[in-house]
This record gives sequence, structure tokens and C-alpha cells, in this order.
Amino acid sequence: MKIFYHLMLFVCFINTGIVQAQNNYPQNYFRNPLNIPMQLAANFGAVRTNHFHMGLDLRTNSQENLSVVAAADGYVSRIKVERYGFGNAVYITHPNGYTTVYAHLNKYYDKLDEYVKEKQYKDEKWEQDITFQPGQFPVTKGQLIALSGNKGGSAGPHLHFEIRDTKTEECINPLFFGFNIPDNVSPIISGLYWYDRRFSTYEPGANAITVKKAGSTYTADVVRVNSPMISFGIKAVDKANQGFNLGIYKAELLMDGKLIYSFSIDKVSYDDTRYENGCIDYTKFSRDKMSVQHLSVLPGMKLRNYSVPDLTGIINLQDEEVHNIEIILKDVKGNSSRLITKVQLSNTGSGMTSSGKTVLPGEGKILTTENAEINFSKNAVYDAMNFNMYEKNSQDGNAVSNTIVLQDPYLPVHDYYTLKIKPDRKLTKEEKDRAVIVFNYGSDKDAIKAKWNGDQAEAQFNRLGTAELVLDRNLPSVSSGWKEGTVVNGNSLRLKGSTKVGDIVSFRAELDGKWLRFARIKNDFVYSFDEKCPKGSGSHTLKVTTVNTAGNENTQTFTFNR
Repeated sequence: MKIFYHLMLFVCFINTGIVQAQNNYPQNYFRNPLNIPMQLAANFGAVRTNHFHMGLDLRTNSQENLSVVAAADGYVSRIKVERYGFGNAVYITHPNGYTTVYAHLNKYYDKLDEYVKEKQYKDEKWEQDITFQPGQFPVTKGQLIALSGNKGGSAGPHLHFEIRDTKTEECINPLFFGFNIPDNVSPIISGLYWYDRRFSTYEPGANAITVKKAGSTYTADVVRVNSPMISFGIKAVDKANQGFNLGIYKAELLMDGKLIYSFSIDKVSYDDTRYENGCIDYTKFSRDKMSVQHLSVLPGMKLRNYSVPDLTGIINLQDEEVHNIEIILKDVKGNSSRLITKVQLSNTGSGMTSSGKTVLPGEGKILTTENAEINFSKNAVYDAMNFNMYEKNSQDGNAVSNTIVLQDPYLPVHDYYTLKIKPDRKLTKEEKDRAVIVFNYGSDKDAIKAKWNGDQAEAQFNRLGTAELVLDRNLPSVSSGWKEGTVVNGNSLRLKGSTKVGDIVSFRAELDGKWLRFARIKNDFVYSFDEKCPKGSGSHTLKVTTVNTAGNENTQTFTFNR
């Protein structure tokens, strides 16, 4: 009876906390930014690559060009046009101290769209980040501001919607603001893991525990561990009536009825969102495509407003008694799930020990091989890491260095570190000008133009993997989808970009000698026909100049009739 009483008090505490969080924000001030019912494809705080999801992804029924309207009175304070990220975005500042953001748009409303287009032609630059004064583009609640789309870093048609504190620019969970999104589905738990915390969560890594569902409660057999210092991680999703896997809003961990850890995703700033990598099992996320969230604090994780202060979640087992473990997950609506298990220390084994190349949270470190050096800041790692760094022969015929192995891609670093590589021979000035450091992350590659410090090439990275110094003399190029001189009757011109190493970092198109606005969509460049090239305007010459990461420049000429 006493245990039941304490449990009821705890549940009331959780529900009260959720209600209070919502009551801190204006209810029903903001309207649905679409003219169809709000349905979630992703929620605030969902786990993404190197960041938490910072808003709501609203479904547009797999369609583009739906009307996007202002969520409340205010003014357009900023727009962005970019290749990745938000693609096309509108920021509206409201008089109540909040700013709403609408992203992945196809088109701004006419007056704003014309302003942006004129500035792009004036600057001769497609990418833009423009701020506005309050009187330039005022909007009223429900006014059309844009058409929805699939631009930028979007994997399908939808509207990304954020609510930010205007002063601090922190993103706040939009579900606190009273939107009508039905949800009576509790989070679904599919996995439990324990970690030996005598050294690091990375070594030896996660130990899986089988989870079973018994009625409305999840259970697991007694967890027998061989370390007196452990922590837990949970694999779970929320559903919110609509089938999509959403992120977990709130989690609590209790041992023998006492709360020892709690996190909730209430608000996050873009400056802090990369700390997500210290809130999850990064190895499982990057290697196994599995989201497991830690129910403990990693020593280098400094995300504000996330976990309850002074509750570390690290369990010190000082006896071999059986201890009760309870995990409670909740969504913003208060739907909850419980997992009940027990933990017991048995047969204490030896833990991992640090090596001479251990990198610790809060301590900067420089590590070297014969021909390479890596310089970590004190904020580089979330947990202790026995860093494995060595050289091996490169398999790339254009490489002018050994391949430098930096641990592996499945462990995270928080901020940028400096990598220096010494070439395997003396390079000429022309060769140095065409040198890039190619970084292989396992699933993808990146290339950064080398900066030279004497005979060492330098670049900065914020992921781990393998790196080598490569000479790139290859020209970038674009290819057209039409035959030279033929009539093009479609709605647009599309050029496909290509470069063997790195990326196309500069693109310039001129139609009959005048700059022409091409949008960049991933690796393609697209011009939508407008008054600059109307139907019936006859023969045209399109000159395209591209530059790649290494600085190689190529100019190509295409002709067509319109």
C-alpha cells in the first residue's frame, strides 16, 4: 500500500509538471499554419543526425504547394534561401515575444517573392539570408505567406514549423501552445540496455536486455550485471495516433522507488542541439540506425534545460541485493508507459582501463602519428574515449599522404578539431593549391580545401573516420538534358552537377551575357522560366562557370531555342 501511495504521488507530480509547462505558454494564440488538420510526421525533440528535431513536421498529404499561413499577427522578420537545411524559409516575429518559422517552402507569397527575386538578381546570388524591419512585410493571422514544398534537407513534402523565443532564439516545443492534435497513444518501448560506467559508455558498449509487454506494462527479467557502476538506455518511440515514429518527450528512471534521473525535451537552442550526441547511444544510431536514449548524464554533455540537475542516472551497486528499477515514459499529452525490472550485481568483472591516448571530457588533447596531428578542444568528447589513431597506405592513386585512421565513424565528437597531415613528398605551389583533405566517414565522404602551415596541410572536421591528402586536378562540370540548339518547351532548365572530388562550391550562369537565377537542389541547378527568358524569345546562349573544392574552374556553353 505504501509503494502504491508513493507511485500515485509520483504520477501526480509528472502530470502536474506537464500541465505547468504548457501553462507557461499562451494557449490557442497560434493557429495551425496549414488549412488542413495538423498531423505529425515528426515532433519536437525527435533524434536526428547530430541534432534534435527543432520543431514539428506537419504532413501535407504527400503534396506540394499547399497554402501556408501566418500562425498569428506579426511581421516577416527574416527569410532564408539555401541548398540544404531549411531550403526556403520564412520567419515571422509576433508581438507576444515569439517567432514562428516555416521551412522547406516552394515559394513565398507574391510580394515577398518578388522582393527576394529582385535582391537575388541585384546580388547575383541565389542563396540569401535577409532580415526585415517591422513595417516592410506585416502579416495577419491566417494570411497566406508561402506555398509548402520539399526544398532543402527534406526527404518528402511537408511543412517544418517552429516556435522560438524571439529574444533568446531558443526553440520551444510547439505542442505546449495548445494545438489540437489528437493523441491517446502511449510511447512504445522495444529495448532496454545497460552500460558499464567504470570507464565509458563507449567501451565495451551497450548490453541488450529483452523487453516483454505484459498488458499495459513492459517487463524484463532480472538484469544481472558484472559492474558496480552502471547506467541504462531505452529504445522507444511515440506514435500520436498517426503511425509515424515520433521522439520521446519525457523519461524518468527510478531505483527502489527513488527518482534518480529524468529528462524532458522542452526547449533547445541551435547552439546546443549537437549535444544530442551525448544524450543517445551514438554508436547504435550511426552504425545500426537505432535510436537508444541514455537514462543518465554523460560527463561531457552540457545541454541546458534537458535533464534534472543533480540526478545523474548512474547507479552504484554497493551490495548484491536485488533492486527494483522502473522507467516511465510520457508524451506531452500525458500518455505514459512503464517498464519494470530488477537489477543485481553478480560476479564483478574487470572494467576497461584508459590508454596513453585516452581523450577525456573537459580536457583538450593533441595526438600524433609520424605524419599527422589531431588537436582536440576540451569540449571535444562526451565520454572517455581510448583514441585509436594510426597510418596505413592509401589506396587512392591521387593521394599524396598515407591514410590517417582517426578512431572510427561510430564515435562522436562535439566540436571542430584541427587535423594536420604531412604529405609523403615535397609539393610544388601549384600542387598545394589543388590539395584537399578527403575524409571518409564510412557512409559518406567530405573534402575540405587544405590550408598550409609550412609543409603541413590543415583542415577542420567534427566527425571521425579516415582522412588523406589528395591532389585534385579534375574539372567540375554540368550536363544538360537537352540537345544543343533545340527548342526547350518545358517549365525549367535543369543542369546536373558533377565533380570527382569534393563539391561544386561556386556556380554562375549567364544567359546571353546576363546573370541568370538558378536554384540549387542537391547536386542539380534549376532555372524556372520567367520574364528573363520568355517563350518565343528565340535563340539563347547559356554560359556556366563552376568551381570545385580544390579550386578547379570550368566554363561550359550551351545553346537552346525558346
